[in-house]
Amino acid sequence: MKVAFKTLGCRLNQYETDALAAQFREQGYEVSEQEEGADVVVVNTCTVTNQSNQKSRHVISHAGKVNPKAQMVITGCMTESHADQLHQKFPGATIINNQAKSGIFQSVDALLKTGNPVLSNKDFDLFSYQSFTEMFHTRSLVKIQDGCDNFCTFCIIPFVRGRAVSRPANQVLQNVREVVAKGAKEIVLTGVNISRYDHEGLKFSGLLDQILNVEGDFRVRISSIEPDRFDDHFFSLVGHPKLAPHLHLCLQSGSDRILLQMRRMYTVSEFMSIVDRVRARDPRFNFTTDVIVGFPGETEEEFEETMDVARRVGFGHMHIFKYSVRKNTRAERMPHHIPDAVKTERSQRMHALAEELKAAYRAPFDQTEQRVLVEKWADGKASGYNDYYVPMVFDSDNKKRNRFEQVLARVQDFEE
Repeated sequence: MKVAFKTLGCRLNQYETDALAAQFREQGYEVSEQEEGADVVVVNTCTVTNQSNQKSRHVISHAGKVNPKAQMVITGCMTESHADQLHQKFPGATIINNQAKSGIFQSVDALLKTGNPVLSNKDFDLFSYQSFTEMFHTRSLVKIQDGCDNFCTFCIIPFVRGRAVSRPANQVLQNVREVVAKGAKEIVLTGVNISRYDHEGLKFSGLLDQILNVEGDFRVRISSIEPDRFDDHFFSLVGHPKLAPHLHLCLQSGSDRILLQMRRMYTVSEFMSIVDRVRARDPRFNFTTDVIVGFPGETEEEFEETMDVARRVGFGHMHIFKYSVRKNTRAERMPHHIPDAVKTERSQRMHALAEELKAAYRAPFDQTEQRVLVEKWADGKASGYNDYYVPMVFDSDNKKRNRFEQVLARVQDFEE
């Protein structure tokens, strides 16, 4: 039997899809990211923006057209925010919410064997995913946290992922040891708001320290993180040989007034303090980020403030989002919503700056010796990311993935 997986959205969704696919594979199923010929198609949706909803609906519809005989299973954040709409638009689909997502194998297995999915939250929780390595991604994602208590005024995630909860440290460490034993070379720590990790008084930096001390030849990369809970312990870890010198540190805006309106838990000065303290230890440290343009009430001057902060940081990559109204959030009720044409024009200018900054950051790595984790091989060329999360390519006859190479490499403009 074949199960296909389609994934939208964040690294947490990627982790959960990979973990589920690995479970199906271990139980004898064929797994794929292509829906053709599949008995079941599992779509892991995203709802962070209106565009995310549209993409999720499109992927579900397309999969149904490509393979109308397949059983459709829809999960992920859109099932929390638009369950009724999904039931109406895809009446034959099985819809499984985030709480029960980790039990999808049991549900699908029962669906194929008996015709009825077993849907139960009681036997599963947000961390009931088995350890795995090398599924759809070379890097091994490890979930340490879920949910969020911040309630930023633009964000629907606390409503679809729930309140913040941290995975017990012993489970995280066991997960890391297991995937390292299976050959993982890069561990990516992921969650909804990992800076808020707190299990029985152990904070994020304490957990990170313990992970870095696990034996083995691997590096640790931190996925998207909020700039509001950094402590001296964390800064002392910068430069550790196992810690990748890269953070995706979420800015959202370079205007203190807009950050306050967004209910972000930091100021521009505090954001820049993190950047400065880290780069004092490693001047080449790569900061990537998320930015929202066109938040309600954003003036041209405040947009320019964000552009200025981006220049000061010199981001290696930027994810740029036009503000999208999310129902039942405080920002939806704010006055002075920005016209779409203005948001589009600002987005274009921010994208142009992002490309300029990315090229400037990556240029010094070109044609230099780098340690690259090989993720792909084709036509005599191996490619992957260096420690600083810069995509690199080099000539190689070795087709093996998931290996470190210390080589003379070129910057390659590809994105995962």
